[in-house]
Amino acid sequence: MRSIKFIISGGGTGGHIYPALAIASGIKDNYKNPEILFVGARGKMEMDRIPKEGFPIKGLWISGFKRSLSLSNLLFPLKLIVSLLHSLLIILRFKPHIVIGTGGFASGPLLQVATWLNYPTLIQEQNSYPGVTNRILSKKVDRICVAFDNMEKFFPKSKAQLQIQEAKNVIMNF
Repeated sequence: MRSIKFIISGGGTGGHIYPALAIASGIKDNYKNPEILFVGARGKMEMDRIPKEGFPIKGLWISGFKRSLSLSNLLFPLKLIVSLLHSLLIILRFKPHIVIGTGGFASGPLLQVATWLNYPTLIQEQNSYPGVTNRILSKKVDRICVAFDNMEKFFPKSKAQLQIQEAKNVIMNF
């Protein structure tokens, strides 16, 4: 029996990392010998935290776009292009059955590439006000699991499902 492969991406803060770890734990509890690969942003806390939980992680050269005038914004287009290419290589080599994002810089390029390649995609949004990455990707991914009512003001109503528990059901049906 071949194992099911998952890529989980999210990071920058514990608000993205810990839900990603909870999803990975749920996957391990519900699948026999799943392969789980995390993708994060180089230099961010997920690069230390995820391996401590026993999961492999790949790092993308990506950071957020500053909403004010900043010299670091000049590097953003280059970082985005490099991260899209790196995400393409990660996905083509790992060949996941599903790609899951919990928000943060790294989930943007990874989920974007997964949608281009027609891989099943899922966003798990644990906040009542989603970040920029998840709002942008919401129009492209297959499903969105939310933890609060009335999230259709941010996400397409047809894609959003209430409650984190629904993430398990969605993953089980891919």
